[in-house]
Amino acid sequence: MPAYIARPVTVFPQHQITTTEIADDIRHHHPDHPKLGAILRMLKNTGVQTRYFTRPLDAPTVAGEAGVSDRAAAAFNDALDLAAEAARRTLTAHHLAPVDVDAIITTHSTGWAVPNLDIHLVEKLGLRPDVRRIALTTMACAGGTQALIRAVDTVTARPGATVLVVAAEVISAVYNHADNAVEHMIYKALFGDSAAATIVTSTPRGPGLRVDSPADTYEHVLPNSLTRYNGRVDATGFHFDSTKQALTAADDVLPDLLKWLGPELVDYGIIHPGSQRIIDDTARALGLDAHDTRHSTDTLAQEGNLGGPSVLRILERTHTEPPTARARGVMVAYGPGFTTAAIRGTWHA
Repeated sequence: MPAYIARPVTVFPQHQITTTEIADDIRHHHPDHPKLGAILRMLKNTGVQTRYFTRPLDAPTVAGEAGVSDRAAAAFNDALDLAAEAARRTLTAHHLAPVDVDAIITTHSTGWAVPNLDIHLVEKLGLRPDVRRIALTTMACAGGTQALIRAVDTVTARPGATVLVVAAEVISAVYNHADNAVEHMIYKALFGDSAAATIVTSTPRGPGLRVDSPADTYEHVLPNSLTRYNGRVDATGFHFDSTKQALTAADDVLPDLLKWLGPELVDYGIIHPGSQRIIDDTARALGLDAHDTRHSTDTLAQEGNLGGPSVLRILERTHTEPPTARARGVMVAYGPGFTTAAIRGTWHA
């Protein structure tokens, strides 16, 4: 029984922040940093020109000195507002009412809340009390693809089900001047806030990605990789750390990914824009060129690394210049520790 991933809707907050503004902010807060010159050059090389934050750059919970409690509340409440708007727009776009949703799968890693995004959205959207729920809370950048994998599993087990997938991240929550390592400075310029939602069903709702079965999904954990990318919480807020090994993590998992993918060539890639290097290395391994992965590069440049919502945003962009019918594509995302999540499918026109 195939699963069909419909056209997503992405929602961005109101504050557009340029890389120049972030460079000025770092220069202001760290004027005596011994590697300031190198950091400013690296910011220009991230490939990110603009990104969107839910709060102004000088807000207490972004570049200010708010503590973890205020940062957690701001991040979750802002993510919830974005998520609800993305979900509403998606339901409207696909001519669905909240009562039509049989399952909701959420992914959200920034901020902290119990109950999490799924329960809040049941109430905020007016979903049925008996709606099935899966809440992914630590997947981060791999979250969008992981949520879609769970949606494929759900519609396979429950043919006819309508599954709402919602990804929301306020990654400006980890913009924190208590962190002054070089990698932390780069992350300040790399991340953006957003939410995205889509519908997954066993019958198509217009054009989209067709996934034939759960065998066309892939999950992988790189051994001994717990600290390559990892989150940390202390009194000053949320932090995102990495090691030097993180730079080559994608290269380390690509051989296993290619083994799963098989010898048949793919025509396009929906590659999580963790960085320009991650896009380029993954594209090269898949035999794709810059045109085939342009939507990933454009997302990185114009909106930054969006974390979990990224692949949904790239899929939304793909609809603006759709592949030919039955073109073979692959969605790939990488997450903390070092995890890989992938989906292969064909384009349903």
